Amino acid sequence: MSAQITRRSLLGSAAAGALAANAGTEASTMSERKPWDAIALEKPIALADLPTPALLVDEAALGRNLAKMAAHAAAKKIGLRPHVKTHKCPLLAKKQLALGALGVCAAKVSEAEALADAGIDRVLITSPLASADKFERVVALAQRAPGLQVVLDAASAARVFDAAAARAGVTLGVLIDLDTGTRRTGIQPGEPALALARVIAESKHLRFDGLQAYSGHVMHVAGREERKKKSLESLAGALDTKALLEKSGIAVKALTGGGTGTYDIDCDVAGMTDLQVGSYLFMDVQYRMIGDADGELFDTFEPALTVLATAISQPVPQLITIDAGFKAFANEPDAKPQFKDRAGLAYFYGGDEHGICAYTGEARTLALGEKAELIVSHCDPTVNLYDAYHVVRDGMVRELWPITARGKSQ
Repeated sequence: MSAQITRRSLLGSAAAGALAANAGTEASTMSERKPWDAIALEKPIALADLPTPALLVDEAALGRNLAKMAAHAAAKKIGLRPHVKTHKCPLLAKKQLALGALGVCAAKVSEAEALADAGIDRVLITSPLASADKFERVVALAQRAPGLQVVLDAASAARVFDAAAARAGVTLGVLIDLDTGTRRTGIQPGEPALALARVIAESKHLRFDGLQAYSGHVMHVAGREERKKKSLESLAGALDTKALLEKSGIAVKALTGGGTGTYDIDCDVAGMTDLQVGSYLFMDVQYRMIGDADGELFDTFEPALTVLATAISQPVPQLITIDAGFKAFANEPDAKPQFKDRAGLAYFYGGDEHGICAYTGEARTLALGEKAELIVSHCDPTVNLYDAYHVVRDGMVRELWPITARGKSQ
């Protein structure tokens, strides 16, 4: 594949003139680039010239979010283990590690493989594994990524995993996934978890590293005080389990969990070692709606991720249609994209390719042919719809960051 075609696919079929202007010396080095490397544009592209819909990252806002979370963790003396499922970009994972993260999380084996390809070793796969095909892939991955860790929630899986690790000649770090009330994955706290810990501890090729206690059902509880109450309740069983294991002579090196919604709550829980924060670096409408310690809007972290869209039609005076629908934004029943820096507009999904925008005031703040940015409803699945981030610096797109782990769902 030529450099020009690669660039065209990442830019979303950018205008030929803009591509030609950027080809130059860069084309000669494209073949040397790795799939996770940033692509610097020789000539920046104005947002007005960018084909839409396009996924944008405000580099300055992103940097402030990353720095703020790192400073918070340092002040609280708690580790960060950011979740790559949010951004699916090894380049961003490396930025998080450079700011002091003890490692990163991946939701799927394929995401961990993409990270390892980029030289990132300290990865925890947070979804429990139970099938032979995944065990074989993980033990193969562990041969080149010795810092890899996994979670398990069943003794039967631990035994099969131990046998696979033995055949591969590796030792795998394992955490027990606890059900803290989400009822999605995890073993029950207390005696069931202790029994599983004993199976892992007695295995010859598995190493018991601790407990995972992620409370997904708590992250979007509205109101910080209510969220704090629910989070502490959900973690009680994990803390009791930690004490039970330690009383039984099993060391618990890690108790990992938490997320963006509880980053300033779980950090004060004695025994919690690190936080699996994800969305904080981008933020989205779902998180902004839940409020923070200062009010009803969670604006501790800034919206750094937007989709740029163009107004393409106006069938009736009170509505205007943009070129961004279900294929541009994750469809969330409880949250819709919101316009950034444009008052008087409300977004509604209008189909696969279209968004219907209603004027909510007298002013007509978007006209045919104009482009506008929208804060995404849910960042993780929205990111998975795109090939690359268009990195905005000083109002211009100056780099592309490949979303290397896009579509890595196995």
